[in-house]
Amino acid sequence: MTKHPEPVHVVGGGLAGSEAAWQLARAGIAVVLHEMRPHRGTEAHVTDNLAELVCSNSLRSDDALGNAVGLLHEEMRRAGSLILAAADANQVPAGGALAVDREGFSRTVQSRLESEPLVHIAREEIAALPPEDWDSTIIATGPLTSAPLAAAIGTLTGAEALAFFDAIAPIVYKESVDFSIAWFQSRYDKAGPGGDGADYINCPLDRERYHAFIAALLAGGKTDFHEWEASTPYFEGCLPIEVMAARGPETLAFGPMKPVGLTNPRSDTRPYAVVQLRQDNALGTLYNLVGFQTKLKHGEQTRIFRTIPGLEKAEFARLGGLHRNTFLNSPRLLDPHLRLKARPALRFAGQITGVEGYVESAAIGLLAGRFAAAERQGRVIVPPPPTSALGALLAHITTGADARGFQPMNINFGLFPPAETRVRRNERKPALSRRALADLALWLDAEAAAAAAAE
Repeated sequence: MTKHPEPVHVVGGGLAGSEAAWQLARAGIAVVLHEMRPHRGTEAHVTDNLAELVCSNSLRSDDALGNAVGLLHEEMRRAGSLILAAADANQVPAGGALAVDREGFSRTVQSRLESEPLVHIAREEIAALPPEDWDSTIIATGPLTSAPLAAAIGTLTGAEALAFFDAIAPIVYKESVDFSIAWFQSRYDKAGPGGDGADYINCPLDRERYHAFIAALLAGGKTDFHEWEASTPYFEGCLPIEVMAARGPETLAFGPMKPVGLTNPRSDTRPYAVVQLRQDNALGTLYNLVGFQTKLKHGEQTRIFRTIPGLEKAEFARLGGLHRNTFLNSPRLLDPHLRLKARPALRFAGQITGVEGYVESAAIGLLAGRFAAAERQGRVIVPPPPTSALGALLAHITTGADARGFQPMNINFGLFPPAETRVRRNERKPALSRRALADLALWLDAEAAAAAAAE
């Protein structure tokens, strides 16, 4: 096979773009990775590092048999994911979740890409559609796609990009937490990767203090929207805590503040509600408020969150925030290989495709990189089986979802084809996971054989 002299261009150095570039390079394909930071910043990033985590530091559950995102972790590891390798190398305790030291994680991704001879990192903004002579481009600009590029994509597709607001949770310094009130415990004392069953800081609230906290959330000053933002919906999986509180006084007690599986060791009782904090860096000096995404003004956050028992003297390393999140109507605009139907030289990857979450975004980057590599090598592109987590997620955003009401989606077992044989309810998820890993192994083997034959 004749080697193609032109590189594949990847626009965006977040999780999806970094993963796509890595997959291309691993396949022997030259890549130019374009990242606009530091020349142009965003509302959410604070560094110019590749793969910076701008919200939570958790990649969620790492249970490969009982949880769909944990299964996606395992599939990506088996597919040679850079993002999962960096996460595993920078893990911090988080019960059954895979959480990372965010700075170490991003440094690992960047250093691996910088040391890869087939990857050239270009620090520049792509403010318009790529030129025609870029015959293979992956756009992985994420939820914070720059306005000029988003407008150009909208003009090309003839359809407006959908948008919602994404909220960020505050981070506190561990040393400022009052441990005469707070205690360490994971729900049901569950020990996860890198943890010991006591991975979360828990701040208890009785009934009276819980309802006072809810009242303060509802009365607190909120970030004002621009007029053009007023009708933009939130993503249900990342609602600001005060928006949840407005749905009913007990909503949070059954949501992020639920006390199940936790016992206050000072009273030997279950609190009425609990605020949990999860380790955010390898040193264990920073903890984020789990589920406390917010659009409260910064002064209000400090005032209100210090009413939480144990956080009366909390010092904040970062306060919460709100940013606009843009994504495509992918079932209408993309083909099953993630190519834009209106211009097949353009692929899309990551959160801009309508997947939600770090892992899902990186997974679509992984697939986009593999598809572009197969195309460069003159191979037939074969998507992963729909019985796998990778295949189920891809199928949902390209062919499975209803384009008329398309909304961002996390990976979940509802996206998988049902099991061929009946199993007991408590065995359904493990059965789907085992089938997924077996079918993925066959796909990976076939892909490796096809790539070897194309050399």
